[in-house]
Amino acid sequence: MRIRFAVPALAAAAALVLTGCTNDDGANTEATTGGADIAADDAAVALLPEAVSESGALRLATDADYPPNEFKDQNGDPVGWGVELGEAVAAKLGLEPEWSILSFDSILPQIEEDGVDVGASSFTDTVERQQTVDFVNYYNAGTLWAAPTGETVDPENACGMKVAVQSGTVQHTHELPDRSEKCVEDGESAIEILPFDGQPEATNAVVLGQADAFSADSPVTIDAVNKLDGDIEIQGELFDAAPYGFAIKKDSELAEAVQAAVQSLMDDGTYLEILENAGAETGAIDEATINAGTE
Repeated sequence: MRIRFAVPALAAAAALVLTGCTNDDGANTEATTGGADIAADDAAVALLPEAVSESGALRLATDADYPPNEFKDQNGDPVGWGVELGEAVAAKLGLEPEWSILSFDSILPQIEEDGVDVGASSFTDTVERQQTVDFVNYYNAGTLWAAPTGETVDPENACGMKVAVQSGTVQHTHELPDRSEKCVEDGESAIEILPFDGQPEATNAVVLGQADAFSADSPVTIDAVNKLDGDIEIQGELFDAAPYGFAIKKDSELAEAVQAAVQSLMDDGTYLEILENAGAETGAIDEATINAGTE
C-alpha cells in the first residue's frame, strides 16, 4: 500500500496508553483477510466513476488515532478493523488502497476539495455532515463513557466534571456541548470539555487524573477498558446509537460503487469475518445504505 503521512506522531504525554494503538503483540492489528485475497466485484466496479477507475487507486483518509477501529502500527502504518474494511472495499472495486493519515477535522474538507476519495475514520453519519458529504453506512455504534476504576460517574449527571474527548467527534461537537448547556440552564456548573487530537491522549487524561471521564464511540471505549486492564471502567449505558459511514464527496457516483462493494463484502461473509477478528461484531449490520443517519 502507498501511504502519505500528513500529521506528526503522537505526543509523548500519551505514552501510558500508546500500547493500545501500536502493534505490540500482533493481535487484531494487521489485515487478516487482506485486500489481496479478495476478488473484485464486477457489478461494483461497473459503478465506478471513470476518473477513479482509470487512476487504479482508491484514495482513503483516516486519522489513525481511534483504536481499535483505526490506529498506527509500529511502522506508523494505518491498521485496525476500519482500515481493513476500507482495504477490502478497494479490493472489491479492483483498486489499490492509497492511504493518507490526516487530522480528523481535515478529512471532510479534503473530500470536498477532491484531495481524497473516501473518509474511512469511524465517521458517525449525521444530518449535519450529510450537507457536505454522503455516507455509505457499514456499522452501528453508540457512545460509552469510561472513568477510573472505583469512581462513579453518571453521564446523565456530569455537571461540573472534566470530560476528555477526541476533537471533532460527535461527542465533542454535539453530545458534551448539549449536556453542558443543559447544566447551565439548570443552574449548575458547566461541563469542562477537554478535547485532544487523538483518543489515546483523551484516554490518558483519565488515567493521569487530568479528566474525570472520557466519552467515545462504544467499540473504542470497550477496547480502551480491555487494554488498560483494570485502570478504567465503563460508566453508564450505551446511548445515542448511530451508523458509521464511509464519507464520500456529495452526489458522487463513487457512493453507489462503494455501497455495492460493502454489500458484496457483507454477502460473501468477509465483512463479518473482519469484525469478528477484531471483536467488534456487535455493531454489524446486514445492509449497506447511504445517508441512514437521522440525527
